[in-house]
Amino acid sequence: MNPQQIVQRIQSGLAGSQATVTSPDNVHFEAVVVAAAFSGKRAVQRHQMVYATLGAAVGNEIHALALQVFTPEEFAQQSAPHG
Repeated sequence: MNPQQIVQRIQSGLAGSQATVTSPDNVHFEAVVVAAAFSGKRAVQRHQMVYATLGAAVGNEIHALALQVFTPEEFAQQSAPHG
């Protein structure tokens, strides 16, 4: 499985989401997922929502997945320059 396949699964499983996935080896992945559906959810619930889009691939083709999950508002604040 490659990063683009993971992006497609996340974005098709979480309506309106935007995902960026990187991997040094196509086994260990890092993902940043921005979705309005995360609004009002705790971090663990957000992670569960992402894992649900990936199904059985987690633990099989995807050995490890580091997640950063944001609502669009949180992402805008997080990526805004601080000064």
